[in-house]
Amino acid sequence: MTSTPRATPVNQAIRVNILRAAFLTALPLAVFTRSAWPESVFELLEVAGTALVITAVLGRFWSILYIGGHKNQTVMQDGPYSICRHPLYLFSTLGVLGLGLMLGSLIMSAILGSITFVILSVTARKEEAFLRGEFGPAYDEYSARVPMILPRLAGFHTEGEIVISVRHLRQNLMDALVFLTFIPLAELLEFLKESQVLPTIGLW
Repeated sequence: MTSTPRATPVNQAIRVNILRAAFLTALPLAVFTRSAWPESVFELLEVAGTALVITAVLGRFWSILYIGGHKNQTVMQDGPYSICRHPLYLFSTLGVLGLGLMLGSLIMSAILGSITFVILSVTARKEEAFLRGEFGPAYDEYSARVPMILPRLAGFHTEGEIVISVRHLRQNLMDALVFLTFIPLAELLEFLKESQVLPTIGLW
């Protein structure tokens, strides 16, 4: 009788490389399109996009405060992990949506956000195969109660105290800086397009 192979933790380097490849593929769309919206609408989209990027950075730090040092060791169910099972992926998706809005395009935001959401959803399912193998009924009960990525705010709860891993916070700082670079990147692209340095087509 052969035993079922035990699931192993997801190789996060593969996820990162897939996301990088996806964004490199979408880069020409960001570079060679411009916002077709009137200036007043573009400015509103830009503000909303910047707010989403900042939310992404703060949300990732919030999530790491809870999961840092505990990943794959326990079924974390407090704080951001009480509103969805993969809050890091939720906030990453919000950050990418923000980049599209800062470029002044709802279409760009939808494309980039959808690509990110699909890749992270596939990764989340693979991670959960490992977690179910590790924690069994405890994880099944958690997943039945809490949505995977799209949040349910009514389910929020947290303990009065948490244990923080400074090392994991420091590591997450580098990830957060990637999202913060979206702001100057969007400003640079806007400057180049306004200067007509790049040939562009309008995109809503």
